[in-house]
Amino acid sequence: MAAANTSINKNLLILHFTVFIWGFTSILGALISISAVQLVWYRVLIAMVSLFLYFKFDRTAFKVTRNSFLKLFFTGALVGGHWILFFASIKLSTVPVTLVCLSSMTLFTAILEPLINKKRISKLEIVAGLLIITGIVIIFKFETRYTTGIITGLTSALFASVFSIINSKHVKNHTPPVIAFYELTGAFFWTTLYLFFFHGFNHAMVLKNADIGYLLLLGTICTSFAYVAGVSVMRELSAFRVALVTNLEPVYGILMSFLFFGDMNKMTPGFWVGALIVLSTIFLFPVARKQIRVRK
Repeated sequence: MAAANTSINKNLLILHFTVFIWGFTSILGALISISAVQLVWYRVLIAMVSLFLYFKFDRTAFKVTRNSFLKLFFTGALVGGHWILFFASIKLSTVPVTLVCLSSMTLFTAILEPLINKKRISKLEIVAGLLIITGIVIIFKFETRYTTGIITGLTSALFASVFSIINSKHVKNHTPPVIAFYELTGAFFWTTLYLFFFHGFNHAMVLKNADIGYLLLLGTICTSFAYVAGVSVMRELSAFRVALVTNLEPVYGILMSFLFFGDMNKMTPGFWVGALIVLSTIFLFPVARKQIRVRK
């Protein structure tokens, strides 16, 4: 039991560090000047190449069966869609608004994970998810100028929830780097297809000097490294628990947003009321679940 708890605590520590890195991606997304789709194309290209070089340098076998390749490849479409919508939401609203919308991932996961895995739906998880949605509705009411950005952010959260649940199954059969490589390959393919048909390969893809540095940081540390770390913890942690901890991304991201952009000055009191409900739910959920287990 002690060894199991140690392993879980270790994975939770890794997950918290990974979420901190993910929080920084929102800052990079705001700093990079190109469109959301073009940004994601560069991001997955850099991450995919860096993982391929890692396999070659470490002499790690990364071949999978045709069936596994197709599953991972098509999951990559969800990954790419999530990132495109995430960065689009940032550009349509602000970093804090996008990150709080991403917290709805908890509600989506609380509903979808039991349905997909054919398990009993946890009432406590649903309550936590509904409280988070309440907070988001309050934000929606007061931040009407960001309506499109909020809807985009919520859709991004839905995509993130679905591929997190899928990855909790993939990780039982493949190593995290292999999962990340083929899903990023899929994300790159689908993003390329989108840019090709919608004439995204144009002069706007020419990068500024600052963009190159930001994209390298985004593609290596914030994507290939963080993605592998995020998937690896799913061997010990449930998709819902991962989603819950991932909701700390707004805390890290909003604080960094304030330091970089002073975004706190742009938000209405209604935003902070909604954000307080969301973040309080995140912190209080583990306490409530522990109390329920003790009473049983």
